[in-house]
Amino acid sequence: MSNTTRLELDEVAAQDYDLVVIGAGINGAAIAREAALQGTRTLLIDKGDFGSGTSSWSSRLMHGGLRYLEFMEFALVHESLRDREALFGIASHLVKPLPFVVPLYGHNHKPGWMMRVGMAMYDALSWNKSVPRHRKLNKKAMAVELGGLDTTSLGGGLHYYDGQVEFAERLVIENVIDAARHGATVRNHTQAVALTTQGSTVTGVELQDVLTGRTASVRARVVVNAAGPWVDEVLVGSSPSMSRLIGGTKGTHAVVGPFPGAPTCAVYYEARSDNRAVLVIPWRGYFLIGTTDDRFEGDLDTVAATQDEVDYILAETNELIPGAGLTRESVVMTYAGVRPLPFQADGDTRAISRSHDIVDHGELEGLISVVGGKLTPHLSLAEETLTMAYRKMKLGKPTYHARNTPLPGAGPDPARVLRSAAADLGLPESLVERLVDVYGSRVDVLLELARSNPELAEVVGRGRGAFLAAEVVLALTEEYAVTLGDILHRRMMLGIEPGVQDDVAEAVGRILQRNAGWSSDRVARDIRENQQYVERLTSCTGTQVSTARHNEPSYSTTGS
Repeated sequence: MSNTTRLELDEVAAQDYDLVVIGAGINGAAIAREAALQGTRTLLIDKGDFGSGTSSWSSRLMHGGLRYLEFMEFALVHESLRDREALFGIASHLVKPLPFVVPLYGHNHKPGWMMRVGMAMYDALSWNKSVPRHRKLNKKAMAVELGGLDTTSLGGGLHYYDGQVEFAERLVIENVIDAARHGATVRNHTQAVALTTQGSTVTGVELQDVLTGRTASVRARVVVNAAGPWVDEVLVGSSPSMSRLIGGTKGTHAVVGPFPGAPTCAVYYEARSDNRAVLVIPWRGYFLIGTTDDRFEGDLDTVAATQDEVDYILAETNELIPGAGLTRESVVMTYAGVRPLPFQADGDTRAISRSHDIVDHGELEGLISVVGGKLTPHLSLAEETLTMAYRKMKLGKPTYHARNTPLPGAGPDPARVLRSAAADLGLPESLVERLVDVYGSRVDVLLELARSNPELAEVVGRGRGAFLAAEVVLALTEEYAVTLGDILHRRMMLGIEPGVQDDVAEAVGRILQRNAGWSSDRVARDIRENQQYVERLTSCTGTQVSTARHNEPSYSTTGS
């Protein structure tokens, strides 16, 4: 069995395109999807896997940007809240409401009255939202709602709702799948090594298959550079007068297990040491804590958390929740990413605008670059980008469809469908829950595969690392996965499950050999590369990570 959905490079080059989008994070994928929904001939490429860059390393929130009100970015907040509401509808299986509490401490650099005014504005800017409006909490209510918080100088709090996307990677993948369904050509592990030009006009892109080294050229009427932090790298050599666009800041997160005093909702806290925003977010039985916001000038492809950053996060969390007792040994995973913010040589990083900028390169016709861009307002960013691209192609303003078109997994109740099949296939409850959360209504496709071949219906692994063998084949044949890491980290979503990576990687490798014809050498290479990747996620973690998977019950040991 081979991957029939990913074109060979010469097949990609045999076509001419209206639009080539470089970079398939959430913004590039959204641009390609919106363009494909318009019937525009579109090519989407990424030098890594789809969603493997900045989109993987956010706080996994769909939020309006409450703190951006401090810097008067009202348009960004309104835009984000509008897109958040749309995503509650078109991606309901992935984007869900999440309650937040803001503790009002005496050390906060914004007084309580100002936060209350800001919260009222937050409500006003999302007047048609489906989640409840904010409410005030006095000290007594705070003690009931979040009894583990430090009470020193605590004057009360504010309760409100934002959104959470537990699997941001899947949001990107579903945008890619839908773009391809509507005619876009999509190809991961394909680098834009140069822009081709004719005089002062960009006419296309030189491509290279990162895995094979093969090269090809494609022609396009417009090229959109949506490479996130790599935007400037794409532009290298295209124009001697090109100024720097990106000046990213690094955001680091730590993942810890349950701890004393842990909140039942997300907490938005101002750090005592520097008043930076610290978020403590419940996430799939763990807690995601972050983030930092420091200038970054290192290697974008190997960015990882440092021990100092993790210590900062833990210290501030222990200040917020005195009984937590978090130490380095409490950390089960870390990750870090670089925000693609506009270049600003100096000043407070918190004051750098979080709004995106769609850059029309006047000196190079046919080229657009996307600077900035957050996870939440990707629908608006795609619309703005295409407005500019259509103007360049003299096509007039398009009629947008993406915000009203459900993503592939947002169909009828997947839990009911899957649970009706669970008994026949012998699926444990924890696996049923994960399949619903990851695939949504696309569990229909998964079940069809499982029923077509008894081998694919087997449950492999144990506990939180259990998976259906059909997931591996689905990733290859329907979801554009190319490497074992693609499958683990951005299709099955088990690569980010603390403590299960080694066992799962080996089991997936056996299925790839048996059902996809992979050689033992290819599997061994991909397992080694996956181990190196996982080391980035666990380099600042406690020693209990290596034994966590052995404490889970076993459901099946297919092929092990």
